[in-house]
Amino acid sequence: MRILIVDDEPGIRKTTRIAIESAGHEGAEAANAARALKAVTDENFDAVFLDLKLGADNGIDTLAKLLKAQPALSVVMFTAYANIATAVEAMRLGAFDFIPKPFTPDQIRAVLAKIEKTRSLESRVRSLENALAAESPPVDLDAVEPAAQRALEVAFKAAASPATMLLLGPSGTGKSVLAREIHARSAQRGAAFVTVSCPSLSRELLESELFGHVKGSFTGAVADTLGKVAAADGGTLFLDEIGELPPEIQPKLLRLLQEREYERVGEPRPRRANVRVIAATNRDLAAEVKTGRFREDLFYRLNVISIALPGLHERPGDLARLAESYRRFFAARIGKKVTAFSPAVLAAFAGYRWPGNLRELRNVIERAVILATGETIEVCDLPEEFGAKPDPLIAVGARVTLDALEAEHLKRILALSRNLDDAAKTLGIDPATLYRKRQKLGLL
Repeated sequence: MRILIVDDEPGIRKTTRIAIESAGHEGAEAANAARALKAVTDENFDAVFLDLKLGADNGIDTLAKLLKAQPALSVVMFTAYANIATAVEAMRLGAFDFIPKPFTPDQIRAVLAKIEKTRSLESRVRSLENALAAESPPVDLDAVEPAAQRALEVAFKAAASPATMLLLGPSGTGKSVLAREIHARSAQRGAAFVTVSCPSLSRELLESELFGHVKGSFTGAVADTLGKVAAADGGTLFLDEIGELPPEIQPKLLRLLQEREYERVGEPRPRRANVRVIAATNRDLAAEVKTGRFREDLFYRLNVISIALPGLHERPGDLARLAESYRRFFAARIGKKVTAFSPAVLAAFAGYRWPGNLRELRNVIERAVILATGETIEVCDLPEEFGAKPDPLIAVGARVTLDALEAEHLKRILALSRNLDDAAKTLGIDPATLYRKRQKLGLL
């Protein structure tokens, strides 16, 4: 590592540099704040040893300037025992650690090892994040269809607030992806994003996973567990498929939302929670309230800001772009030269209802890229349901009904259009008429 030593005492700089170089690192020196700032502006350093008292300069102010110049710097503060409280404050402001004066070479080498270990772990995390990104298609949160545009606009406006949010929509519409993006745009983005899948466990295990438990509280509880609420402290707790939450846990979640308190299983002592809650469901919670399966007060607590994500069949203007994004991703990942969709495939996509929404689209295109024998994806590369429709050539002059001809023409225009308004303009009709025609011909 390249390490800068900032101290107004030459003896301290020399002693520290010897310790640094004996550990196999490269040391550089600066006698004051101005020289230190010039050094980190002109060159790259991994760490800085910074004296809290720099003659006329203030170490805390210098810390802020150094981190502004190089945010990834690991800054270690030198401080006299009388100033340890100030050094702790410096850590709160971004310092990596502090060493009290007088110090020994072993203390320098110990903190260097700590920096190396931390940087190694950060590097591994970045590698894992890159590997995960390579396994997943890029997140596409653009839209041209008004309903999707409105949903995203509300989500991103509300992201910066701490308000509870409820994401509604059929399975596969991207609710969990949107929840992560809301977290990434929030004040909680530096803390954890923790997911709890409400239908995945029994009531007892779900309560334990959510709130934690103490040792011996139930069979199999061999150790204390903090739970997902504690893991999300300072960050976001995402409750996926909240409509499946068992009735026995609903009042405990209500308490968490109302009072920011909860209790671990088997522990009567209340704990404080500092989490932002985002919930998602494919159910009609208002209808669930009427039938008594979901608490009304919990529904209103969750429904502070609700966002309805439309199904993919309601986003014809976005379909071709989303399909193209998936095609590029899977072609690159598999290493095949698959460069386009045939017009028949785009027409088939436009006429399909996509019950699995974005998730189904991803799977269909991954399969098509794998099976494609040429550079263009053809209808034969799609699952059977896309080829199950009548297969005669539908063209002007063919022996087919006007409805079949009109349906085929509408599908092709929709596949080539940016959105419904654009399709209606091409067809020479208004959007309301286009909607009625799609409804009549079974294209909705």
